[in-house]
Amino acid sequence: MPQSVLERAQRELLDWNGSGASVMEQSHRGKRFIEMAAQAEADLRTLLAIPADYAVLFLQGGATQQFAQIPMNLAGEGGSADYVDSGHWSAKAISEAAPYVRVNVAASGRADDYRRLPSRDSWQLDPQAAYVHYTPNETIHGVEFREIPDVGAVPLVADMSSNILSGPLDVSRFGLIYAGAQKNIGPSGLLVMIIRRDLLQRATRPMARIFRLAEHAAHDSMLNTPNTWGWYLAGLTFQWLLAQGGLAAMGQRNHAKAALLYEAIDGSGGYYRNPVDPSARSRMNVPFTLHDGALDAMFVRESETAGLLALKGHKALGGMRASLYNAVPLEAVLALTEFMQDFSRRHG
Repeated sequence: MPQSVLERAQRELLDWNGSGASVMEQSHRGKRFIEMAAQAEADLRTLLAIPADYAVLFLQGGATQQFAQIPMNLAGEGGSADYVDSGHWSAKAISEAAPYVRVNVAASGRADDYRRLPSRDSWQLDPQAAYVHYTPNETIHGVEFREIPDVGAVPLVADMSSNILSGPLDVSRFGLIYAGAQKNIGPSGLLVMIIRRDLLQRATRPMARIFRLAEHAAHDSMLNTPNTWGWYLAGLTFQWLLAQGGLAAMGQRNHAKAALLYEAIDGSGGYYRNPVDPSARSRMNVPFTLHDGALDAMFVRESETAGLLALKGHKALGGMRASLYNAVPLEAVLALTEFMQDFSRRHG
């Protein structure tokens, strides 16, 4: 999260908005909190230019819960949906959706070890599908779709947990966008959803009200007590993004950060390697390996001593992974590339 957002939250922790109490101690039905929630939604709508015929929801449960909840809400019993398998998280979405909808894996990058994306002309889509689901950015495998795929009249559903707000986005191309907050929005435990309102009216199946997205929309995301702390911090992050110049500015910044790191990897003479096809490289998550895996533990240890944290790769792939989310400044990426160059000189 941006340092200035954390510092403001620290200042307001015990006395938020002149109330004499923390935001976490406020009634979510109270005037102060409702005004804050409305402002957070308004700021997000401004950032993404969200059309009026889309609802914005602030929910609990994270993206993993939505792997099941989305098919429950968008597909009737016996219905089908198309899924694009591009990495760990899309594969998990497919697995969790299977009990609630007939899943058609329309395209997959599994045969290439998820090192490249299946080209759009290879997708086998069903025009009768309830929706098409894809994951624009895969955090573990480090692949990212550069363009929004055209899927015709079928609603496009996107898990944008790891790249939402990283650059401009045409929301009108989607039926539903959902994102866990913990990458570019705020703390874990909050999920933001943007859904076209007509999809909320789909006839689906019997389910508890708490799982029905239309109920959450009808109650302004307060069907039950919301994550007040997460919602408040998300609102502060939206204000920070607006002050930075909006998503066009963030897109330029994120492009520069990723280009700097990939240049350091590609220019290392093979000391560092990124396995992803250049056309699919993620701006948000950059996995890389050292030429000798025996150096991995030393790299992690020395990078932590240098103040460069959380570089150890996911256990599924090993190696290293640098995440370049919005709050990561260019200076941090410069520090990483300088450390990488120094490490290779000392341990070549």
